[in-house]
Amino acid sequence: MFDFSTLPVYAIVLLGAWELIWKGIALWKCGRHNQLTWFVFILILNTVGILPIIYLLFFQKKNKPLLKRTIVKKKRVVKKKPKKKKVKRTKKKKK
Repeated sequence: MFDFSTLPVYAIVLLGAWELIWKGIALWKCGRHNQLTWFVFILILNTVGILPIIYLLFFQKKNKPLLKRTIVKKKRVVKKKPKKKKVKRTKKKKK
């Protein structure tokens, strides 16, 4: 087995940062695409970034960019004034 106590501290910090970056990106993508199984596996397993990289390269759903899907055109609602009813005037008969 490999003895981690002989590894310099900066190498451990570098590996931790590497894992954190890849795991964060992969978890974010899994969450956005509702892939619960991948989310749980990536969250639980610490693979020094290998599993998140595999997910991002091969198993991520390929959708249209999220920005294009989330932009919704707002409909402008204009209140119309009620139409005035025209009253028909009748002529009075003169006697």
